[in-house]
Amino acid sequence: MTGSAVTGSGALVLPDDRQPVIIAALRTPICRANGALKHLRSHELLAPVLAALLHESGVEAAEVADVVIGNAVGAGGNVARLAALEAGLPVTVPGLTVDRQCGSGLDAIVLASRLVAAGGGTYLAGGVESISTAPLRAHRNDDGEPAFFSRAEFAPHTHGDPDMGVAAENVAREYGISRNRQDEFALRSHRRAVAAQGSGTFGRETVGLPAAPGAVQATVTSDDGPRPKLSEALMARFPAAFVESGTVTAGNSCFDADGAAAVVITSLARARELGAGDGLAVLGTETAGVAPQLLGIGAAAAASNLLAAHSVAAGDVDFVEFNEAFASQTLACLDHLGIDAARANADGGALALGHAYGASGAVLVTRLLAQARREPSRTARGKLALAMISIAGGMGTAALFRHVRL
Repeated sequence: MTGSAVTGSGALVLPDDRQPVIIAALRTPICRANGALKHLRSHELLAPVLAALLHESGVEAAEVADVVIGNAVGAGGNVARLAALEAGLPVTVPGLTVDRQCGSGLDAIVLASRLVAAGGGTYLAGGVESISTAPLRAHRNDDGEPAFFSRAEFAPHTHGDPDMGVAAENVAREYGISRNRQDEFALRSHRRAVAAQGSGTFGRETVGLPAAPGAVQATVTSDDGPRPKLSEALMARFPAAFVESGTVTAGNSCFDADGAAAVVITSLARARELGAGDGLAVLGTETAGVAPQLLGIGAAAAASNLLAAHSVAAGDVDFVEFNEAFASQTLACLDHLGIDAARANADGGALALGHAYGASGAVLVTRLLAQARREPSRTARGKLALAMISIAGGMGTAALFRHVRL
């Protein structure tokens, strides 16, 4: 959609029956892997979100053209279709599962937006990850016996295929991101998330899930990652986690999490027929490749191309959501784009909430819609919003939106 959805001034130019707009976005609580949601498989995490989206938006289940879902480490078998049927959608509604690793949830929304731009229709799109129930993975040896491995190969060894923590150290070193800056950013993420929880901000976008049998509470309703007692002194005590004498620690890195997030995306014309009051119009999207050794900078490459294509200055973007896999890569990307780190992730990010791989990109979009609705523009033009995520193997995806009144 880059170069076709908007003019240089950011005005919508696609016909109303093909201009994609997100009119609803919801997520589950994001909980630590092997924690409160460990009893739920991916489709069981996602199905309640899909059902709640239909209820909130007023979309009839039979109207959904497709369910497009990102997933990174699941068991295969098309979790989008499985979750759609679990949610009660009719058998006539198909499902498509997308794998671009950490970018999967955002790329699923990107794909759905392009389908709307190509011919209209209404889609459910997003991502899900149950790291707790992810299958064990193994190659088959010559003798037929399994050789288990912890992660997939993301790039040929000739290009370099570092583990995520090592890649985060590479970015910190290459772009001069100090330990102090990383710790400060991570601490701010937790403090913002704690404040958002305390004010009820997350509650309006969260779909509760059934707790494990025997749990004190019958429903899991809130994220379990934000740490209210985290302090500068405690952050300073974390040792280097991946490289000796490095700057990347458990404190300034995300943790693995389970969760799901999804959106309703349709045409501007259909959104008005449904009586939607507002939404995020998709202005453009971009995916870019970078050196696998510096995979964390991928989001900056994608966002730079996207903003340039639409003649939008980074400083003109009102809401920025970046997946905080590591503080080092988040800061490096924001520095590259010229975005003040204090402007990003207004309510904290994955450093506090956790990283549910395939869902994380969709969580970004859910957060953007919530923020735009909380702080709507006072002008008819609407505020700009940017979602971006770096991806294993040396890639990044970014999407640019405008909050519009319908």
